[in-house]
Amino acid sequence: MKHIILYISIFFITVSVVAQNPNRVYQSHQLENGKLSVTTNDGEYVFQFYSQNTIETTFIPKGESQKKESHAVAQHNKNSDVSLKITDGGIIEFIGSNSLKDCLPSNLNCNYFTTVKIQKSPFQISYYYKDKLITSEKRGYYKSKHEPMDMVKGNIVADSTEKIEFNLSKDEVLYGGGARALGMNRRGHRLPLFNRAHYGYETYSELMNFTMPIVLSSNQYMIHFDNAPIGYLDLDSKDDNTLTYETVSGRKTYQIIVGESWYDMLNNYTNLTGKQPMLPRWALGNFSSRFGYHSQEEVENTISKFKEEKIPVDAIILDLYWFGKDIQGTMGNLEVFRDSFPDFEGMVKRLNDKGVKTITITEPFVLTTSKKWDEAVAKNVLAKDSVGNNARYDFYFGNTGLIDIYKPEGDQWFWNIYKDLANKDVAGVWGDLGEPEVHPDWVQHHTGSASEVHNIYGHDWARLIYEGYQRDFPETRPFILMRAGYSGSQRYGMVPWSGDVNRTWGGLQSQPEIALQMGMQGLAYMHSDLGGFAGANLDDELYVRWLQYGVFNPIFRPHAQEEVPSEPVFRSEKAKRLASYAIAMRYRLLPYNYNLVYENHKYGKPLMRPLMFEEPSNPELFNYTKTYLWGNDILVSPVLEAGKKEQDVYFPKGSKWFDIETDNITEGGTTKTVQLREDFIPVYVRAGAFVPLTDVVQTTENYDDSTFQLQYYHDTSVKESEREFYFDNGKTANSIENEAFQILEFEAEVDGNWLEVEFEAKTGANYSADTKNIALTIHNIENKPKKIKIGKEKVEGKYNSKYKTLTLNVTWDTATEKEIKIKLDR
Repeated sequence: MKHIILYISIFFITVSVVAQNPNRVYQSHQLENGKLSVTTNDGEYVFQFYSQNTIETTFIPKGESQKKESHAVAQHNKNSDVSLKITDGGIIEFIGSNSLKDCLPSNLNCNYFTTVKIQKSPFQISYYYKDKLITSEKRGYYKSKHEPMDMVKGNIVADSTEKIEFNLSKDEVLYGGGARALGMNRRGHRLPLFNRAHYGYETYSELMNFTMPIVLSSNQYMIHFDNAPIGYLDLDSKDDNTLTYETVSGRKTYQIIVGESWYDMLNNYTNLTGKQPMLPRWALGNFSSRFGYHSQEEVENTISKFKEEKIPVDAIILDLYWFGKDIQGTMGNLEVFRDSFPDFEGMVKRLNDKGVKTITITEPFVLTTSKKWDEAVAKNVLAKDSVGNNARYDFYFGNTGLIDIYKPEGDQWFWNIYKDLANKDVAGVWGDLGEPEVHPDWVQHHTGSASEVHNIYGHDWARLIYEGYQRDFPETRPFILMRAGYSGSQRYGMVPWSGDVNRTWGGLQSQPEIALQMGMQGLAYMHSDLGGFAGANLDDELYVRWLQYGVFNPIFRPHAQEEVPSEPVFRSEKAKRLASYAIAMRYRLLPYNYNLVYENHKYGKPLMRPLMFEEPSNPELFNYTKTYLWGNDILVSPVLEAGKKEQDVYFPKGSKWFDIETDNITEGGTTKTVQLREDFIPVYVRAGAFVPLTDVVQTTENYDDSTFQLQYYHDTSVKESEREFYFDNGKTANSIENEAFQILEFEAEVDGNWLEVEFEAKTGANYSADTKNIALTIHNIENKPKKIKIGKEKVEGKYNSKYKTLTLNVTWDTATEKEIKIKLDR
């Protein structure tokens, strides 16, 4: 969306330090109900484990009380099964496990678990995992005097800020801070924590829509600063091995999270802040979207064009013209503009009949010229100024007020608009400008000032919608597309996107970094406006390469300003043909991709995964984004430059990798120069992987998971391999809790000259299991097999000597196990 660009001017000038750790003196400590309190001369530290590998630390300065509840933490149960011991050197050790119960007799020191060590004199707090130092407070909490601070668009003045300071080791690489375009390694940057849109960014953007108070280290720990108000993350900008969190107010609380692996750590973090609910399956399909469709006729003609061209599509997004004729002056109407959409309900029904969902944009701004201004004033739903008047100010779209979602009246009023749309069968919500885009510091909300709630406005906007669906449409999985959020937003079903990126190669080049970083911070559905949003650049090569990359993104949603069509059906014949190949691949991957939705929901795993997850000790991969993993088994190398004929691809060690097009095999741990083709980007599959594929459908409404293809990438180096894939109806909320699902298990084992493949199913009590018709294709079979048996029946199968593949048609009653035995001819 077009809007005014607001430039940032942020500066702090330190004058003096009020409190430092050298002046902090231990006085006493107490352990009660699993919580350790340590009293010092200037306040109290409170330590509490959520689990053996997640510990929370809060400092409450003398004369203050603990601030209100966390915006981010969803985990209610805390771990009281802890240990406390005092060493001869006067160090308090607080251990995230009861050593008498959990430690083996041969390992009574119990160093496997997370431990916080508090040195009494001089006072020092350090964190350990497996008896290895993770991090330590440098000065810990202190206040710092400042000159007036101009945070964004002036007007924010702070006499002092509050800081929490940590030591860093010399070589560790730092990630986090939300969505930025800086390079994967963000060490050396001082990052504002103030959600703000950056229109038309390309390869560099220091501040964007999703800032996050999270730091992750290449040493495999993360720190979540559990506080909402605006501030900074300083990731060693002074090159003195110091990490600093700085804020204007709020909680002095942080959590340290560790784990056995990157995946384990992210599982622990999303246990703490909440798991992403499963998206409806249609959200994995192709979206038709632009800024914007002006009329009902234009919407229906666009979908008819997709159907005519036989290009799959599952949803269409309506920008602000659904409630007004003009860009300016109408925001806040939030009701159907009947001049342009006279039969809105009939249009939605006709689209639904074609398997296409409707999604409408909304914004939190109510213009004084809008139809709902008088109603918003009368119902007292708007944020106020310092003397209690409705806060009004100008921005690009007009003179406006802002819905106070923190006020019960505002929450209910806004939700009633969404409820009405849902009752019209609108299937998804798009929340735009939710930083909020313009949010003067003098604006007051029901729960605090603009400075205090700015960063979590989008977060709580998503909460409002998600909780409304739970209350009024409990069987529905909501789709909530949001331009801004904060830590923990994933638990409200938030689907973030990377903002108004420029439609240039530079805009494309920043996208893998942004998506990978956000997946590491819990918001695993980060994606981009495929093809780019801003500017009138009609570059078919860029468009196609962006869509090819989008196949292996969480959401496939081309979107653009209307000067250039975002929909493939309105592009050149060549671009349309190449885009249709990409969209077909997206749909063929539906069963694989849907399992990634499950893995994210169940374990917090990102859909897009950096290669350092494979090789956590390889520093060459700490800042690497040229290639990434899509799920566990698919390796993707997007083409990010114009006119490229070849590019280097790194293949992670520990596996062999099959070219998805040719079946050529590359050894892991190597870099290879590969030739590029215009019709696809380099994609590879891990040896030993099972990959389920389906036939291309025109909409996911036509998807039938009782019939699919199962590709097994056999290699003699993989003696045993097992994969699981999740199935449910793709629509109903709480399928796992209600046992309305099925997990199919596929296992392959090499025993001498025999390759044995077994099928097994775990079926929920409320899932209607059906017979599966599976075309099993086994790759890399050098010669036609000597013998093949499915169960007790001898079969021939279909052997392709050119591609070295064997295909077997298997009918499987999932209530029983199925065994396939193949005698190889070597």
